[in-house]
Amino acid sequence: MPDFLRVLFLFNLSLFLLHEMDAIRRSEWRLFIVLKDMEDSKAYKVFTFLHLFLYVIIFSLLFSEYQIIVFWFLDLFFIIHAILHLFFEKHPRNEFKNTFSRAIIYPMGILAVVHFLFLINR
Repeated sequence: MPDFLRVLFLFNLSLFLLHEMDAIRRSEWRLFIVLKDMEDSKAYKVFTFLHLFLYVIIFSLLFSEYQIIVFWFLDLFFIIHAILHLFFEKHPRNEFKNTFSRAIIYPMGILAVVHFLFLINR
């Protein structure tokens, strides 16, 4: 895989990690069906702890023979994720309605489309 594709993917994965940091600050768990009714201090811990497993899975597979599948899967996830954030723009508990958050979320979706198109055309 060309280095620029790998760097593009890693840049986008870094945007995702930044978004997850912002998600903690913005109490994103309030948008999730199971977590929204929990007390904030408990929901924060569950939300954060679940990300530990998410990151271990992503990084384990990223450095394995399944790397290309991880690229495809995460590109599609980042695209869907950006679209979901767009649909939830008017949700009363959405705290991502600011320039900083949007500057992380929407470029992530756009870059995933670009990366995905390069993957399928190589």
